[in-house]
Amino acid sequence: MTFILDTASQPLKAVISVPGSKSIANRALMCAALADGTTTLSNLASGDDTAAMIDCLRALHIDISVEGTTATIVGSAGHPNGGGELNARLAGTTSRFMTALAALSVVPSLITGDAPLRHRPMKPLHDALTQLGAQVKSIDQDGHLPVWVSGDALDGGTVSIPGDISSQYVSALMMIGPYLPDGIRLQLTSPLVSRPYVAITASVMSSFGATGIAIGDHTIGVEPSAYAATRYSIEADASSASYPLAAAAIAGGSVKVLGVGQPALQGDAAFIEVLATMGCVTKATENSLEVKSSGTLHGIEIDMADMSDLVPTLAVIAVFADSPTRITGVGFIRQKESDRIGDLVNGLKMIGSEAVEEEDGILIRPVNFDQLHGAELATHDDHRLAMAWSLLALRISGISIDEPEVVSKSWPEWWDVRSTLLNVSAK
Repeated sequence: MTFILDTASQPLKAVISVPGSKSIANRALMCAALADGTTTLSNLASGDDTAAMIDCLRALHIDISVEGTTATIVGSAGHPNGGGELNARLAGTTSRFMTALAALSVVPSLITGDAPLRHRPMKPLHDALTQLGAQVKSIDQDGHLPVWVSGDALDGGTVSIPGDISSQYVSALMMIGPYLPDGIRLQLTSPLVSRPYVAITASVMSSFGATGIAIGDHTIGVEPSAYAATRYSIEADASSASYPLAAAAIAGGSVKVLGVGQPALQGDAAFIEVLATMGCVTKATENSLEVKSSGTLHGIEIDMADMSDLVPTLAVIAVFADSPTRITGVGFIRQKESDRIGDLVNGLKMIGSEAVEEEDGILIRPVNFDQLHGAELATHDDHRLAMAWSLLALRISGISIDEPEVVSKSWPEWWDVRSTLLNVSAK
């Protein structure tokens, strides 16, 4: 299905609410599932990733009820019951968290997912769990889903794991650490990427009562303790907030996003500072982020290792800048839902932009606006590419995408929100 995108007829003026953070929600769901007692989570995200997480926990016999954006979870007190099939669909975070969680049960669980997820690497996590004494048996290809996972009285201790492939491996292991008799000590064999997501993990764990969490440059330690049930409100999603804020930067005008501000638990909230560097006027309060722009933007050079999910957002903004933009430190995003370097560069070239794939990032050079043109762009099953392409179309007519429904992974309402941005600005 080809989905043709409308352009903005004039500068934007809108106030937008974004859903709850799926990154925080998945960590809170994991801790709640292990806690002793009944937890209530509010402002739960509505995307596919959150739904996949809930379905997988139910397959581990965790009692979860959901009403609107509120979830009630009866925890397992550290003893999930294995034996089911845990289908993570397209959710990489869910698959990795569930793999670690399943290792706390003596009964094997089958962790699986849709075809694109089965192609994504899992071997470092599988190897780390094996070091802890878990049984990890791949069905088709070593280091990939589907995989059988179980554990029998894991003691914990020190394991080695690379930090430069995915912080999700680190977070998954951290969250089971309190239930290992010796806790867990992760020896990082390479620099840690997406460090703010590890900080989110530690914060959520602490909110559920875990103690003895230490994050260093080369080691991460979690002492044995336990999670206690609690009431937890999930911060609005800073990654999703980047799209309406970027829309203002590209099309001009002003957009305010409610529900996330500064300081924030999520590192992606710092994206507003990136937009300020590019020439936007920005304002942050405790509960909102706002961007105003004339549409004149300047290129920057930036290491995005700590905001890697926002590389597509920044790349499409850079198309409209008056000087080059170089994004570095993100070679690892080639193994996300798509090849977020190669696929992104190819798409930008298709609309006439001068984009160059580099070893650890992307270089985007300015071209005359009249060289930019419409094209049908592929999403590659990647919600972040789909939403990034929709930002390009604010100023470039004739852009269409395949698979618009892929945004349901994180923000099912995005197309309605985008229409609101355009309709409000037209009044």
